[in-house]
Amino acid sequence: MTTLGTGVLRIRQWLRGHPLALDGALALAVLVAMIFASFVDPGGHDGPTFGTRTPAASSLLLMLLSALALIRRRREPMAVLAVTGALTVVELVTADPPAPVVMSAVIALYTVAARTDRPTTWRVGLLTMAALTAAAMLFGSPPWYSQENLGVFAWTGMAGAAGDAVRSRRAFVDAIRERAERAERTREEEARRRVAEERLRIARDLHDVVAHHIALVNVQAGVAAHVMDKRPDQAKQALAHVREASRSALNELRATVGLLRQSGDPEAPTEPAPGLAVLGQLVESVRQAGLPVEVACAAEGEPPLPSAVDLAAYRVIQEALTNVRKHAGPGARAEVSVVRVGATAEVMILDNGLGDTGGTGSAAPGGGHGLLGMRERVTALGGTLTAGPRYGGGFRVHAILPVEARAQEPGRPGAADRTGENA
Repeated sequence: MTTLGTGVLRIRQWLRGHPLALDGALALAVLVAMIFASFVDPGGHDGPTFGTRTPAASSLLLMLLSALALIRRRREPMAVLAVTGALTVVELVTADPPAPVVMSAVIALYTVAARTDRPTTWRVGLLTMAALTAAAMLFGSPPWYSQENLGVFAWTGMAGAAGDAVRSRRAFVDAIRERAERAERTREEEARRRVAEERLRIARDLHDVVAHHIALVNVQAGVAAHVMDKRPDQAKQALAHVREASRSALNELRATVGLLRQSGDPEAPTEPAPGLAVLGQLVESVRQAGLPVEVACAAEGEPPLPSAVDLAAYRVIQEALTNVRKHAGPGARAEVSVVRVGATAEVMILDNGLGDTGGTGSAAPGGGHGLLGMRERVTALGGTLTAGPRYGGGFRVHAILPVEARAQEPGRPGAADRTGENA
């Protein structure tokens, strides 16, 4: 049974791949059926009898022509229906009793109904039914209400209904398949979007961690090299700061990279993400690197910020202070303020630096990704960020973050993008 089923399936697949061969086989089967039925005499005393009559040569010719026309039924369904319908009318008018040429017209009408729309099926079906039934009733020797005439009406009507049902089912299956493919494409696009967002987030985290801590390591290493011979105690202190900054960088990198681990991998670090709670440690590390920083935090005693907003505020301050240390020049001072105003938290970093890039901006051609990363963080939460030189010298970074973090609306330009600053 398995071998037989496999063979039938292969034959069906081959026929679907060769529709002309399938139509040729159908035409041959219809021709054999018409010729076999033409030997049946429907007017016998005891009902239809086989072998009591022989079809005329003209009937055989009409049956052959109508069967040949069916070979083109898929490519030209309307033309095939017109040809088979005309040949059927000719047979009904000239032969008595007529040969069953109407079989070919029934197949052609089914094809038209299956391959066109419903209004066309109704118009063409009713016209075909009326023409063939009228020809059978008006030109046949039996009474107009005879079984043979009613059979022509019934078979043409069922052909149109069956073809319309097949067309509806195909349309339904195609719609389901299209929805499934569209849903699959949507899932793939959503997955790609989420991957891209995660890559950007991790890139921002890595940039913030590396830029801040490596900048501190670079400064302290330079100090140690400068005072190594004359003031070894100060050099040791600078190297201790290098060791502490590098350890902090390694810990944060380990926590960030741990997010990339797959299920089943060793357990990822469980340290909480940095936030304003450890702002003092950040400021102290910057002060140890030689940058005086003053902090004014009016958010004390307020409910804690959401984790995403808390992390964004910390990263903005970290990146801004790193840029001050890198670009503001010698003798620069920085001020950091965090204020809760209603449903928002305002973060501001000011410096009085006179560096060649104008302070914290790092906006010179070929600069880093500091401002870009800050803007992405803030606008992703639905906030705004402005950054630019201060009047009289220095640089200012001002971020407004919603206490209730919300995703940036698609297509809506963030305020950071409207500042005109280059990242």
